[in-house]
Amino acid sequence: MAEKDQTLQMLKELTDANGIPGNEREAREVMSKHITPYADEMTSDNLGSLIAKKTGIAGGPKVMITGHLDEIGFMITQIDEKGFLKFETVGGWWNQVMLAQRVNVMTKKGNIVGIIGSKPPHILPAEQRKKPVEIKDMFIDIGASSKEEAETFGVRPGDSVVPICDFTVMNNEKLLMAKAWDNRIGCAIAIEVLKQLENVDHANEVYGVGAVQEEVGLRGAQTAAHKIQPDIGFAVDVGIAGDTPGVSDNEAIAEIGKGPQIVVYDRSMVSHKGLREFVTDIADKHNIPYQYESMSGGGTDAGSIHLSGDGVPTLAVTVPTRYIHTHAAILHRDDFENAVKLMVEVVKELNEETVKKITFD
Repeated sequence: MAEKDQTLQMLKELTDANGIPGNEREAREVMSKHITPYADEMTSDNLGSLIAKKTGIAGGPKVMITGHLDEIGFMITQIDEKGFLKFETVGGWWNQVMLAQRVNVMTKKGNIVGIIGSKPPHILPAEQRKKPVEIKDMFIDIGASSKEEAETFGVRPGDSVVPICDFTVMNNEKLLMAKAWDNRIGCAIAIEVLKQLENVDHANEVYGVGAVQEEVGLRGAQTAAHKIQPDIGFAVDVGIAGDTPGVSDNEAIAEIGKGPQIVVYDRSMVSHKGLREFVTDIADKHNIPYQYESMSGGGTDAGSIHLSGDGVPTLAVTVPTRYIHTHAAILHRDDFENAVKLMVEVVKELNEETVKKITFD
């Protein structure tokens, strides 16, 4: 199989895997499969974050490159007498993107396909049509005729629910559509960085991390960073693409295909000036395109990493992505590949001297 096909297969397996916060097993197994061949040591924290270590020079600076395994989804809270499922959102959802969407309910007997139910417009009063349905009034229909039948399907409170959207290469083959780009693309970047560091001399201990529970509070990155005690941290995640109708430059300016984003500010962290300038200097040196990003309403695992231990110089590097926190999102393959290239070049130029300079710059 061609190298490009292998990469696409990895991206498909990562995004097709199901895993909401607290139930990331499927995604962790896929990431482990793809990153283990390039790691010198595989460990985890006690919440389930995957940690793959690759040593350039033993005892060198610890560089943590973190994607998160979890995707936004739902959790079943109760089954009503007619077999419809009530749920809570797990992660940030906007109610207008939820109705009539297909989902997988992950039961002890396997996945069950359902749909988030909605009323036909024919029976809605004119005023009600103008109002979004509140999440508390939504339900999932799995085709059960009663609570008892739903229970025979294996459904029980606490079961995870994930969106359905198969990985798809679009007509423009650079554009890739899938669920869970947030943030399996970060996991893919961590895998590819370790892969491309194979047989490359560098002065660091590099940790490729698949963190758990990012979408509910940056939790796995906190416990993984506590275990690793990094000297330099990177969160690799998705960012906002502003190149679609209705999005103003004041809201988001990045375009897909124009390079990864260097996050200068978000709700969870002010980026580390020394590390930010170190990374952008390397991008300029190697002609790697990049864009700047700021997000007043979101955060990344960098927010937890930079507060670990005595504090860690940390930066978020993101891939601009359309329609995040919905059932289906789109990103550009070149942005993924340039993010990997940038991280590899950064690792190659990090050492004890440059880390000290970054830290106290």
